[in-house]
Amino acid sequence: MEDKNRLSRRNASITLGAAFTTNIFTGNLKGANDRVAVGFIGLGAMGSGNLGYSMKVPGMQPAALCDVYQPHLERAEAAARRGGYEIKGTDDFRKILADKSIDAVCISTPDHWHAYMTVEACKAGKDVYVEKPASVYVDEGMKMVEAARKYKRIVQAGTMQRSGGYFKKAAEIVKAGTLGEVTFVHTWQAGATPQEGWGNPADSTAPPGLNWDMWLGPAPKVPFNENRWGVTKTTFPTFRYFWDYAGGAMTDWGVHLLDPVHQCFDEAMPTAISAMGNKLYVKDNRDTPDTMLATFEYPKFIASYESRTANPMPMFGHGAATAIHGTEATLIVNRSGCWLAPNAKSKVEPQAYEKDDVMRQMNVPHWENWLACIKSREKPQSEIETCVRSSTVCILANLSMRFKTRLDWDEKSWTVKQAEVKPYLKAKYRAPWKLEV
Repeated sequence: MEDKNRLSRRNASITLGAAFTTNIFTGNLKGANDRVAVGFIGLGAMGSGNLGYSMKVPGMQPAALCDVYQPHLERAEAAARRGGYEIKGTDDFRKILADKSIDAVCISTPDHWHAYMTVEACKAGKDVYVEKPASVYVDEGMKMVEAARKYKRIVQAGTMQRSGGYFKKAAEIVKAGTLGEVTFVHTWQAGATPQEGWGNPADSTAPPGLNWDMWLGPAPKVPFNENRWGVTKTTFPTFRYFWDYAGGAMTDWGVHLLDPVHQCFDEAMPTAISAMGNKLYVKDNRDTPDTMLATFEYPKFIASYESRTANPMPMFGHGAATAIHGTEATLIVNRSGCWLAPNAKSKVEPQAYEKDDVMRQMNVPHWENWLACIKSREKPQSEIETCVRSSTVCILANLSMRFKTRLDWDEKSWTVKQAEVKPYLKAKYRAPWKLEV
């Protein structure tokens, strides 16, 4: 007889497969004039951006701020004041979750916190906006979906391209069959990183105003290292290049490049994943590769993801994009536009959607969509399961690379068939943190 936990996991995997045929969201409708009070957890680069977007959406009310780094908190308090909101911040997200006056939370923390905070917010009765990737481990994503279903929460993921006009147009073209039979999809990003990368700083004492232990949270306890934190190095912190907190370019850029594929092909998952990559050029102390190539076998096509950080040569005129190749035409989409190029002798007309101020908007429309769905209780544009699927594909690519093996994906059981890799789908949280739905 199955125990309660196994039954819960089995039901979650069943829900994953059925979610796109059923509208599972129900709940109390907010009045049309109600303002949604939002707490912001994590106010670095992404969190500050999200705070700014929210203040452009009538009906959204920034009501609480949280960050474990005091300078970030003070910066956010000042930004809120400029927007007309006087808010005193906190360094403990649990205070926001316990506040009954807060309707929803925006989670823009490092990736290793996404799952725990999302689940706890759902348990606290709050709707959620959580940045991508959904999680660091495969089982975390499943529990995020399970929590959204169990507590009937509206959980929007930060894959904001889905609310952008260019990406909606790409999905429209693909679903109309304009490309013919699609057998190959290519995604890539290229750049030029200095060989010294972010350097090799020694472990040291955390800077004043940073609660390093809370920053680590469920991740392993390690000494402070400037690159593991990475706030002072670049606009987007370098924590994303360490396995304890993130998945490198694969889960940073790769999610954005592969998510449009899922959007165009009704959220299909690959059946097999094979990837190779390594640190071939950069000499800093990051864990994740500077060069990577991943291949995904979907039910009806092969897809590839290419990450080059030592060579900026664009392809098809773009440094980063998603290209979908069919028997009649090729479609290319990124944040700058959507282009349709017919094959020789094809009757498809070439099209270019670009330089359109409305179509290029993504972030504010994404927040507008979340607000509308909080009120209607309908599924949002990037409902959490969509991001979990796209994130899981990227996590599996990293595991294939690290274990030097092809992975066969069993969607019904939400696991891989390779026994030696299965234990690494599950997170191991540092006490006292526990991921429990």
